[in-house]
Amino acid sequence: MNLADYVIAKATQAKTAAPQLALLPTDVKNAALLAMADALESHEADLLKANQLDLHAAVELSPAAIDRLTLTPKRITEMATGLREVAALPDPVGQVFGMARRPNGMQVGRMRVPIGVIGIIYESRPNVTADAASLCLKSGNAVVLRGGSEAIQSNAAIVKVISEAGGKAGIPEGAITFIENPDRQISVLLLKQDKYIDLIIPRGGEGLMEFVTKESRIPVIKHDKGVCHTYVDASADLEMAESICFNAKVQRPGTCNAMETLLVHEGIAHKFLPPLIARYQEAGVDVRGCPRTAILAPSVTPAKESDWGTEFLDLVLAVRVVKDMNQAMEHIARYGSQHSEAIVTQDDSRSLRFLREVDAAAVFVNASTRLHDGYQFGLGAEIGISTTRIHARGAMGLEELTTSKFIVLGSGQLRE
Repeated sequence: MNLADYVIAKATQAKTAAPQLALLPTDVKNAALLAMADALESHEADLLKANQLDLHAAVELSPAAIDRLTLTPKRITEMATGLREVAALPDPVGQVFGMARRPNGMQVGRMRVPIGVIGIIYESRPNVTADAASLCLKSGNAVVLRGGSEAIQSNAAIVKVISEAGGKAGIPEGAITFIENPDRQISVLLLKQDKYIDLIIPRGGEGLMEFVTKESRIPVIKHDKGVCHTYVDASADLEMAESICFNAKVQRPGTCNAMETLLVHEGIAHKFLPPLIARYQEAGVDVRGCPRTAILAPSVTPAKESDWGTEFLDLVLAVRVVKDMNQAMEHIARYGSQHSEAIVTQDDSRSLRFLREVDAAAVFVNASTRLHDGYQFGLGAEIGISTTRIHARGAMGLEELTTSKFIVLGSGQLRE
């Protein structure tokens, strides 16, 4: 079978499963998700073995990329927990909302329905395989999974485990369709299948986003880069601010919601920055500071203009001392990627202004940007963090994987 026929066969398989999945009862979907969660945990050894094959082949990846690729017993447990969380969430399919009676007596409202077939193109993180499959299943969508070649063994093992468990629980064949061929041309062909696939969600770096948006004939919801900032205001509780800023950079630097630039009000920079930068450097962070930062902490690397708009995805942090909140927000508007932005302040008026004026998918007051996550937001596992405005923005859970149709209840009304 040539590549084009292979892709069409895979897309057709998902398209055939989608109508069956859309009508599947909630209890069947939940039972399947719970069975899939149990299967992940019971096959932990197999998943770790497959992951080791990928890790042994990943000789050219950065430490941050290796971290994203790595499976551990804890991460497998987290995947299983995510599936159970999704099973416990309300089923959005069939929900009716906005019903209103018109002057002629008819009732008009909307009903949530699945989007159809969703294609996920992603890099590195094997956990995306389970997260995407679970959310698509619960929201009634068939899914076509196209992971990166660097995680091919891990992804294939996860799909095998959850597909077998889901099939035994009543999930139709093709509901979870996996592209196991690593040929790059496959992705190009997949993005042309608008006859079979209704939506593409890419998750990965800037290069992947550019590739998908350029090649796709299918609507795309981008999970774009995260150039995330934390602004520490003059009125901040400095102990709280240090904890938030350290967590936002160090807890897991290879994620899109990790802080990449720290902005500090000039009024507190002399007290706040030297001890925090020392703590960063002890943790292995390469701190790149503006000239004012370098005066306060001479051990930092001088920042370049290019550092301000860079998603490092590593233990690298750009630091700038700003005159006030206005300058901080101007910096965010110029260099940010509208992903996750935070302010640390005890001034309510400034926090409210920051919430209103900063343009991002999630804006935080006195909390780490690392919390921009579907699980942390109560959505269960997330399909991704959308940085587009249509049709969803921010962490995408079940409701964001549905669309709606109008429903009309009449009693013989006619158009006059």
